[in-house]
Amino acid sequence: MKQTSKATSSTSIRKSAPAKKTTSQKTAAAKKAASTSATNEKGASLLEKFFVDSLKDIYYAEKKLTTAIPKMEEAATTEELKEAFNDHLHQTQKHVKRLEKVFGLIGKKAEGKKCEAIEGIVKEAESIIEETKEGSMTRDAALIIAAQKVEHYEIATYGGLVQLALTMDLDQVADILDTTLMEEEDTDHHLTEIAEAHINMDAEHEGANYSWSTEEDEDDEEEDDSEESEDE
Repeated sequence: MKQTSKATSSTSIRKSAPAKKTTSQKTAAAKKAASTSATNEKGASLLEKFFVDSLKDIYYAEKKLTTAIPKMEEAATTEELKEAFNDHLHQTQKHVKRLEKVFGLIGKKAEGKKCEAIEGIVKEAESIIEETKEGSMTRDAALIIAAQKVEHYEIATYGGLVQLALTMDLDQVADILDTTLMEEEDTDHHLTEIAEAHINMDAEHEGANYSWSTEEDEDDEEEDDSEESEDE
C-alpha cells in the first residue's frame, strides 16, 4: 500500500541521518559543541522557538478537532462514514496525549496557540452541514473533502515537525511525531477509499432528487405556503 511506502521512507530518513555526519567528524563535533554553547548562553535557538510554537499550533488544532469531529459524525449519512469519524475521534485523542508527551520530553508546558487554519477548516465543515441536505450522499461527499482538508493540514504540519526534530537531534520526539504522521496518512487514504467506493457516485445521481442547500428547500416551502394562501 502507499501508506507502507511512505512510512518506510520516513523511517529510512531517520536511520540514515547519522551517516551524513561521517565526514570530518571531529570538526563537526567541535562546531556542534560551539553552537550548543552559544545556544545555552543566549537561550533557545530561533529554530527551537519555532518548533515549540508549531507544537502549540497543532496541539490547539488536535484539541479543537475533538469537539468538531463528533458534529461531523452526527451529520454524516452513511454508517461507514460515521464509523470512520468515530475512529478518527479516538485517534485524535491519542494524538493529543502524544503531543503532551512531546512537550514533556522537551521540558515545556503543554499548551495551545490558536490555529487559524484549523478554525477556518472547521468553520467550512460547519457550513457544509448547514448547506447540504440531511440524509444525502452529497453531504457525505462534502464532509469527506472537509475531513481530508484537515488531514492534509496535519500531514504537512507533522511532516515538517518530524524533520525539525531530526535536525535538532530529538530522535525520540521525531519517532513519536512520525507515528502520528503515518496515522494521519492512513486516515486520509481511508477517506478516499470510502468516497470512491460508492459515495461520490451515489451523490452524482442525487441531482434530480436533492437540492444543494437546505435554504432553497425552505424558500420553496414558503412559496408553496404563499400559493396555498392565495388559493384560499
